[in-house]
Amino acid sequence: MSPHEVARDTAEAGLTRLVRALAVIMPSLALLQALANSSDYRQPAAAIAVWLAVLGAGAWLAPRLRAGGLTAGETAAAIAIAIAALAAIGAVHRTHGTPGSVDLAILGTVWLLLMVVVSHPARVWVPVALLFLAVQGALLIREQGLNLVSLSQLGVAGYIVVAVLIAFAALRPTLAVHVSMAARQASLVSRSAAERAAAAAVRQERDSRLAVLEEEALPLLRGIADGTLDPTEERVRAQCAQHAAVLRDALTDVAPPGGELVARLERALRAVAARGLPGTVQLIGDPGTPPPPVARAALAALDAVLNALPPHQVVLTVLASGEDVELYLTFSAPLRAVPDLTRYGLDVPAAARWHASLSTTETGEGFLEVSWRKDGAA
Repeated sequence: MSPHEVARDTAEAGLTRLVRALAVIMPSLALLQALANSSDYRQPAAAIAVWLAVLGAGAWLAPRLRAGGLTAGETAAAIAIAIAALAAIGAVHRTHGTPGSVDLAILGTVWLLLMVVVSHPARVWVPVALLFLAVQGALLIREQGLNLVSLSQLGVAGYIVVAVLIAFAALRPTLAVHVSMAARQASLVSRSAAERAAAAAVRQERDSRLAVLEEEALPLLRGIADGTLDPTEERVRAQCAQHAAVLRDALTDVAPPGGELVARLERALRAVAARGLPGTVQLIGDPGTPPPPVARAALAALDAVLNALPPHQVVLTVLASGEDVELYLTFSAPLRAVPDLTRYGLDVPAAARWHASLSTTETGEGFLEVSWRKDGAA
């Protein structure tokens, strides 16, 4: 499972647990209120039966929400149960009962609307919320008449419903941003650990080679120096050549992977540094050498975003894991204009699965993501 899928599943599981907890807490509080203030109802047994039925509905619907949202039939059932429970409580409520009892009916059933909110877009749950408030308004007017008191109570009920539903609706895009950033962070941490492990393995290999040279090459050199070995002999010359090659490989730094791509990216950053956009390049893994169409598309997308940014520090990260290569340009200032990135990959082969996208927050921070497949780009 990818880091993005793990972060997404974790966030959705947390939201689902919260709604499931409300499905137990809110009807239970309403049930306790009905038991403690039974005189507020014409038929207390009916009110108790309603809240027990709502609790049963929670036991039925909550596990289905865990599977990724309610189906159309389950959504219709949740709406019907919420409105029926609200109407039933209003029908048995006494006019002279405890103030706020009908509002408690709102709190005891609004969690059913929350299930609709986390399962469907606004075009579904907004009309449902309006219908819910219309039923509440009819109950208040029937109980108390059309006056300032009933209208004020309807306003309070509307505020409760709207505030709760909008808060949960706003959680979805917020969670999406946090999921994306958490996945990127997890990916960076994982790949950085892999890179450190690879570097440690290289150092260990070099140390072992130097240890072999110390055990074999130094005695050979001492023998030549004290005259016990003839440097003109073929055997001695072959051993010297062999040890020289090992020493050269151990001490010479290998050319950095993705050197050509990184060099071109660094040149692109240096070109805009004079405009107040200094940047650094981070390389994790070996991105290989992308073919010209992929390299041109990546550089064009990078240039388009850099040209739309005001002066500030940027960071360019290149991640390579297996056959996947990802490029991220992170920035902390709002774009002056949003470039159209789709036109830069028109000549890239479809097998490369080239993709470019921009993600930004309300404060202007964000990142450019460009990805492709090395095997498909060949």
